[in-house]
Amino acid sequence: MAERAIRLFGDPVLRSACDPVRAGDPRAAQLVADLLETVQIPGRAGLAANQIGVGMRAFSYNIDGDIGYVINPVLVEVSGEAELVDEGCLSVPGFYFPRRRHPFARVTGVDLDGNPVEVSGEGLMAQALQHEVDHLDGHLYIEGLEPETKKEAMRLIRMAPWY
Repeated sequence: MAERAIRLFGDPVLRSACDPVRAGDPRAAQLVADLLETVQIPGRAGLAANQIGVGMRAFSYNIDGDIGYVINPVLVEVSGEAELVDEGCLSVPGFYFPRRRHPFARVTGVDLDGNPVEVSGEGLMAQALQHEVDHLDGHLYIEGLEPETKKEAMRLIRMAPWY
């Protein structure tokens, strides 16, 4: 296991949809171990594989001490009226912007042994599930901001010392 560096806004890997993990792929166990170790740092709620430079469809989560992962996740359900919630991203460090998210989400996928996995939740868990699946599809959360908010977000990001 190893804590991995986070790829930042502007890195092309963040804009690429991740490939499904093939059953028996020998790289999957190491990827999951790295995702789990990297997401356990305080203040982290979720981490998609492409955020650590790996184009495989997997993510980890760390919500209120509930730590886990999903391989080949599919967002199968969202419900409730989408509402504005402050959202940040490890790949856009130091910023939070209001973004519409559904208050409930459910993801299905598999674990390393190919067993079915289902993760669902409300609040921060719902937000994290939607956010991480977006990452794996090659989308950053700032793409879903309201137009004026997005314009201001891009201005601020371009001024960030890490950009």
